[in-house]
Amino acid sequence: MSSINAANVHRLTRCSAYTSAMFSETRYALNGDLRIAYRATRERQLDLVFVSNWFTSCEVAPELPSIQGWVEAMTSLGRLIFFDQPGTGASDPVTPGALPTLEQWADSITAVLDALGSREAVLIAAPGALGTAALFAATHPSRTAALIVLECAADPGDRTELVGDELVSAIVAMWGTGEFQHLLNPDMPWNEEVRAALARQERLAASPRTVALMFPLVSELNVREILPTVRVPTLVVQHADDPFITPAMGKDVADHIPDAKYVELRGRNLYHFVEPWRDSFQEIAEFLTGHQAEVPDDRVLATVLFTDIVDSTRRAADIGDRDWHALLDAHDAVVRSQLSRFRGREVNTSGDGFLAMFDGPQRAIRCAMAIRDAVQALGIEVRAGLHTGECEVRGDDIGGIAVHIGARVSALAAANDVLVSSTLRDLVIGSGIEFEDRGAHELKGVPGEWRLFAVAGA
Repeated sequence: MSSINAANVHRLTRCSAYTSAMFSETRYALNGDLRIAYRATRERQLDLVFVSNWFTSCEVAPELPSIQGWVEAMTSLGRLIFFDQPGTGASDPVTPGALPTLEQWADSITAVLDALGSREAVLIAAPGALGTAALFAATHPSRTAALIVLECAADPGDRTELVGDELVSAIVAMWGTGEFQHLLNPDMPWNEEVRAALARQERLAASPRTVALMFPLVSELNVREILPTVRVPTLVVQHADDPFITPAMGKDVADHIPDAKYVELRGRNLYHFVEPWRDSFQEIAEFLTGHQAEVPDDRVLATVLFTDIVDSTRRAADIGDRDWHALLDAHDAVVRSQLSRFRGREVNTSGDGFLAMFDGPQRAIRCAMAIRDAVQALGIEVRAGLHTGECEVRGDDIGGIAVHIGARVSALAAANDVLVSSTLRDLVIGSGIEFEDRGAHELKGVPGEWRLFAVAGA
């Protein structure tokens, strides 16, 4: 691996590593004889409890690429706490004859707050978790600073199309693939690494059998009668075009909670913590702090390109430092010329390689091919690796799992290879660019197998 790849793999893995370091190691709180798994960020003045919908895993959920931006934004408001309900993730399992009750679900919040020494918290109810959060808020108003309701319905009778054996069977059939999350969140950026990460989260959250046991129970909860007893400040945030939890359902929740504030935003997603999440976060921030936080639009879909010179160490030793530096200068000029030609943006360079990003996948591939061909006149060979995915823009730098994958692809390229991920190959079908299948590979630090393709003739 070249110096640019080695340096950037170390730098780019810090996306998930940074989030992992933000959260404590998973610990357990005792809810009766049930052990409840939880994780939290460092202590702050305000505690924020994410009340999950029974199908998440606190081991992996905070580190999902899809919710990284939301997690980091929420931690600017306070200590963020994730936990797994009984039967979910790392918490104690459930059995058909002893399914947990709504009371036990609400008591899980008490157990986690007690374990953390927290006197009160803001409850953030995910879809399907309204009953748990509302029961706790109504029963323990002194420990509930506020209630945030994100895309929730109060009465299963309002969503008859969402319940039934056929739906449960369909969910169970899809479970563990990540595709169910895409169905629920059509506006969420979608590619192979997003799917693979969500698929892993599903598998670690609950088995298909557990989903079959729990989903009907969750779907049958009617909590409309307890909503008028909620006396804490409440914000209900709803997407206008969500076909599963409709605005009428969201308004119904707000209408039954005294003095609740209802906000309707553009969008079709069920979740408010995947892209696009910024408008929802700003409403939450304003509700809790009195002013809207400024959130930079720092995540974009881009194609990343890694290049490096083949056998650079040996070549430098053969020709000496002075000639080697002259050759590097000529190489850099060629690369920058082609980046300009194909609208690429140089991110950084280190020694014998470049990292660049493009707003078009076809341009990125053609730029890599042009660089490969042009440097041969200098008597050197390069290899290139490319991938398309969501990147985090950090000033002049970029990061995220997509960049990490690009670096790993580049590390597997041979001399004169322009090697791409299957995600990128699929995006340029019809462009006239032909590929050779290089088989399935495991990319270190990336879930699943990845099929790689070389541009034909490379």
